[in-house]
Amino acid sequence: MTDISVVILQKNEALHIKRCLEKLAPLEPRQIFVVDCFSTDGSDKTAAEMGATVVYHEWPGLQSVQFNWALDNLEIESKWILRLDADEYLTDGSIEWLKANLHKVEESVCALEFALERKFMGGVIRHGTNGISMVRMFRNGRGRYAETLMDERIIYEGDKLAVPVVFYDDNLNSLEWWKEKHRGYAKREAQQAIESLKSGIWTDPRKAKYYKLPRYFRALLYFYVRYFLKGGFLDGVAGWRWHFWQGLWYRWIVDREIGRLVVSR
Repeated sequence: MTDISVVILQKNEALHIKRCLEKLAPLEPRQIFVVDCFSTDGSDKTAAEMGATVVYHEWPGLQSVQFNWALDNLEIESKWILRLDADEYLTDGSIEWLKANLHKVEESVCALEFALERKFMGGVIRHGTNGISMVRMFRNGRGRYAETLMDERIIYEGDKLAVPVVFYDDNLNSLEWWKEKHRGYAKREAQQAIESLKSGIWTDPRKAKYYKLPRYFRALLYFYVRYFLKGGFLDGVAGWRWHFWQGLWYRWIVDREIGRLVVSR
């Protein structure tokens, strides 16, 4: 058993929760908590049947707030906390590394940075947005989420260590579901962008430069850089779908929402 507690936030994740928990099984975590927003598709029952501790809590509007509620209210007993979404999972090699090396991590290190890989509509995305890493594991009591509208990140006390652990984002829902979810994201990102432009405070410094470019032009430029200059086209149909929808369409509707907010104010 590894000294890890896993916290998974979910609502109606019948497509993903079984896969997520099955892939976690070899890690042998001390605890697995599924914080469920009163699912109606049976995914909460599936999680319980597979041995997870299911705790119910209404959605507070932000992922970061929900996760911090979990930190404050769950009886987490392990030294380390791993945060995953139901549509995410660790690779087999990553699990082997954690089991063999986690106990060797120096006490000064309180946050572990994992590499993100992505699948989109059945295809693996290897170009254009590769090289992304983020903190997904931290010592109990020494980390929590910054409660921002977007660009959620874990704030931690101590040192960070990049480790050879890979997790996949592999959502199996339809494109229409994905688009509807990202329309909601776009409204939040537009609001955060306007607030950041006024205050000069950015959760992601790269966006400070991006949002100084003209609206809509920056979306086209961003797509061009990802798809052509960074080789997104090398991933074939999957690459086109990912970079068009997430790299152009999404950024375009963010700019549309910014325009609407500016006019309304």
